[in-house]
Amino acid sequence: MYYLKKLEELIELGHGTILSSDLDKYEIPRIYLSMMVADGKLERVDRGVYVSNDAIHDEMYAIQSKYPKFIYSHETALFLHGLSDRTPFEYSATVPSGYKVVDNVSERVKVYYIKKDLYDLGIIDVNTPFSNPIKVYNIERTICDIVRSRSRVDIQILNEALKRFVKLKRVDYSLLMDYAKSLKIETVLKNYLEVLL
Repeated sequence: MYYLKKLEELIELGHGTILSSDLDKYEIPRIYLSMMVADGKLERVDRGVYVSNDAIHDEMYAIQSKYPKFIYSHETALFLHGLSDRTPFEYSATVPSGYKVVDNVSERVKVYYIKKDLYDLGIIDVNTPFSNPIKVYNIERTICDIVRSRSRVDIQILNEALKRFVKLKRVDYSLLMDYAKSLKIETVLKNYLEVLL
C-alpha cells in the first residue's frame, strides 16, 4: 500500500507523467508500475515513460523529464515565445557538446550541440501548452540561436521571427548583443536587425 501511495504522489508531482527511472530513485518495485498499467490507471507512451489515464500526454514535458539536458531551443523556442505560429512537428533542443543522444530520440528531436560554457546561457522556465514546466532558452538567446543556425532553419521561419522580435516591447537589446558576442554572430545579427529596425 505504501508503494502505491508513493507512486501516486510521484505521478501527481510529475503532472501525470512518471518515468520508470523515478521508481528506481525512490526504491519502488516496478511491479507497482505494472499493476497500475494493468488496472488502466497508467499508459506506457514511450520507453520508460508512463502517463496517468486522467492526464493529457504532454510530449514536450515527457521528453525533457526523461532527458533533462535537453533545453528547448530554435524553432520550438520560437513557438513557445510566440515568435512563430508553426507548431513544431519535430522539437528542437540544444545539448552540451559530447552529450550522447540515443537514436530513437534524434529521430523525433532536431538536436543542436553547443560548447559546454555556452550551454547555460539564457535558460528560463516556461510552461508547455498543457501548463507543464519546461526549460527553454529566453527570447534573446533564441534569436541568436536561429541566426547562428540559419542554414538549418527555414528562411520564412527566421524572417517571421525577426519581424515579430523587433516589435516586442520586452526585449533586452544589450543582453541580445552580449549573447551575439559570446556566440560569435554579432556582425551577422546586426546586419539582420539593421534591415528591420
